[in-house]
Amino acid sequence: MIAICAVLLCCLEVTPAPSQSPPPTASDRGEPVTPILAAPAIDPLKVALGEKLFGDRRLSHDDSRTCQDCHDVATNGASQKRHDVSLNGAELPLNTLTVFNSTLSFRYGWEGKFRTVEADIKSSLESPNTMGSSAAEIAAKLDADADMRDRFFAAYGRRPEGADVIDALASFQRTLVTPGSKFDRWLAGDDSALSADELDGYRLFKSLGCSACHQGVNVGGNLYERHGIFHPLASPEPKILRVPSLRNVATTPPYFHDGSAPTLDDAVRKMAVAQLNATLTDQQASALVAFLGSLTGTYRGAPVGGSP
Repeated sequence: MIAICAVLLCCLEVTPAPSQSPPPTASDRGEPVTPILAAPAIDPLKVALGEKLFGDRRLSHDDSRTCQDCHDVATNGASQKRHDVSLNGAELPLNTLTVFNSTLSFRYGWEGKFRTVEADIKSSLESPNTMGSSAAEIAAKLDADADMRDRFFAAYGRRPEGADVIDALASFQRTLVTPGSKFDRWLAGDDSALSADELDGYRLFKSLGCSACHQGVNVGGNLYERHGIFHPLASPEPKILRVPSLRNVATTPPYFHDGSAPTLDDAVRKMAVAQLNATLTDQQASALVAFLGSLTGTYRGAPVGGSP
């Protein structure tokens, strides 16, 4: 009997216990989209300074506007207008893109003219259509403010300089990421995160070919594409655009580079015709809109745009 027990114990010791595999991640699933990670660790003094500058009217030549006026981080990171206006009151030619998750794209702006966030910021500060100023002019204004001088000394160890103005703004912009969407939770292995309609919409998004251009961490933003491949889409110029990110897209109407699509349903249907030569049924359009709604993330613990 003792010998039998010894044999059984030996068997128990060498038999490995069944292991529980972690839930599949986006890469395990082989999905074309990956989740947004938390904001990178950046000097908090530089980030706080950049945020303060983002809402400072002295960044514009005539002290009339702030970055926040067109890129409202309290809502969708952009504006609700089809076209924002220039310093002289004329409409800007292109719809304002959201600043949220912009640093996850490979280029900046609708035409992708700028390779770095610093270059994009410098252009916005200098453009006569937006701020009409320069980093040097802004630094000189801020240097006359004792509180701002203290903030720059704390963050950079010196009085305000143009390069530091741009760096502080870039530091803040790099923190404007919006993780935690329903879709990201699903990608991370939470199978209950998406509804049946949202899942149907995602399957359709892939099967129709939408994910050929809208993929990666930003669900877009990583390649150029010609619009109006099969049929006209919106304003003909510019012909080639940087594919926009679809992150938080449900919160950023109107749509397209000219802001001509007032609703997401309208944009989805027009995109299908123009880019895929496909006419969507009402059910397909509804499913795609449901999926796109699941891409709304959170910023500072709240959903972007206040959507559910």
